[in-house]
Amino acid sequence: MNLTYIYLSAPALYQKYPTAIDEWTLSEAMAADTSPGGGLSQLETHYQTFITEQDFAEIAGAGLNFVRIPLPYWAIEVRSGEPFLPKTSWTYFLKAIQWARKYGLRINLDFHALPGSQNGWNHSGKFGSINVLYGPMGIANAQRSLDYIRILAEFISQPEYQDVVIIFGITNEPQGTPIGQDALSRYYMQAYDNVREASGIGAGNGPFISYHDGFLGLPQWAGWLPNADRIALDDHPYICFDGQSSAPMSSYAQTPCTTWGGMMNTSMNAFGFTAAGEFSNAVTDCGLYLNGVGLGTRYEGTYTPGTWPVIGSCTPWTDWQGWNSTMKSSIEQFALASMDALQNWFFWTWKIGNSSTSGVVESPQWSYQLGLQNGWMPADPRVASGTCANQGIWSPPLQAWQTGGAGAGQIAAAVTSSYTWPPAQISNAGAVSLLPSYTPTGTVATLPPPTFTYSSGHAVKTASAGDGWENPSDTASGMVGIASCSYLNPWIGTAAPPSPLCSSGAAARAVPAPLITPIARHQS
Repeated sequence: MNLTYIYLSAPALYQKYPTAIDEWTLSEAMAADTSPGGGLSQLETHYQTFITEQDFAEIAGAGLNFVRIPLPYWAIEVRSGEPFLPKTSWTYFLKAIQWARKYGLRINLDFHALPGSQNGWNHSGKFGSINVLYGPMGIANAQRSLDYIRILAEFISQPEYQDVVIIFGITNEPQGTPIGQDALSRYYMQAYDNVREASGIGAGNGPFISYHDGFLGLPQWAGWLPNADRIALDDHPYICFDGQSSAPMSSYAQTPCTTWGGMMNTSMNAFGFTAAGEFSNAVTDCGLYLNGVGLGTRYEGTYTPGTWPVIGSCTPWTDWQGWNSTMKSSIEQFALASMDALQNWFFWTWKIGNSSTSGVVESPQWSYQLGLQNGWMPADPRVASGTCANQGIWSPPLQAWQTGGAGAGQIAAAVTSSYTWPPAQISNAGAVSLLPSYTPTGTVATLPPPTFTYSSGHAVKTASAGDGWENPSDTASGMVGIASCSYLNPWIGTAAPPSPLCSSGAAARAVPAPLITPIARHQS
């Protein structure tokens, strides 16, 4: 299921607007297009037609049991100057919940695009700079993002949804190296508090909280946050974005086993539940818009020309209609080895749309559906078991507190005090007290539930689908700007903070006091 990586999954949308490189510029281009068939409503048409109930039925039929659904912040709201189509994707996420329930699937909700961007990549909404926990708007954008995490957590922790949406990835692919692990850890701790304030503590109360490793590597998180209630570590193991090779696909048969198997096994012991939130069958970076719109490929030497040597033509890697049985069986072998090595995994992605130029999929090693249809993905993923011989598969169980049992949520005060929020410093900006920040005086959005009606006698009644807010005691206000203070564009990048920050009398920036992990509200 895909709601934000539309430049890869639906390249035709971008081929129509050559200047668009991310959803920000695509939204601007669509909004400016007043011709018949133009307008921002094209995005809703994409939502309506690209992933449908049929896809959920096929996913279940393929022997898969989860869908990871990327959701952007504009599913909740947009603010002044942000061109995204607001709230619409939320409507289709609700449909996804219904379809998942119908076909016995579970959902990993991934908060994929944050205000200001957590990584500067186009799949965060706007290509360019990092502005979450980094730069002069780093704290303000983080505050806003934490509000959105809270809003999503309140919704999915309701009893109507918590048995379907059972994993919540709170931030996709933050750039941990420039941000710094200390600031990222404090943000993760605060996100934990927000989610558990909504859900309560213990199995059956809200989702697992999944943290991306920030590209710092799984070992950097070993032993992090002991006794936290149901947390998971997310890694995105790709080999296609590193050094390129002309080696045949058959030479990669055991690469996932030797590269990823031990890493995942070690993390299951050293951290706890660990999953690959993304992987694909790609061993090169060949594929339409794979690196971004118009950015070329490392394999052909067109990605930052002069930096990468030319390895060869991408055609043998993308012309799937010409693949022989050896190529297909080699890709399937790579997929099976990946599944066995990673153990808990999500393939990126279920479906890739056709190019409007060629009329076919041009990133075939990224489409699970296309692989099933054409014989290079296993009809039953369970046959992957044992592909990686003698790799020492991790042996369960996890500790009780790691799955919401005894001891869950009993994080030592010495641990929580070392991760108080906010951090004292923001990378590429300085002391947080000297940076723009928001204050908790705004109205908090509540996400609307779906509406269900049924007949009872001669009356039509509405069935309860929740009210969007699980914990009525969670009454804190939302983070908004201070009228007498100055703010920069949330996507500003490197810049000096406003000076003065605030007019006389508003100099106290209302940086919130540190919050400590809440006491269990309903232990189970």
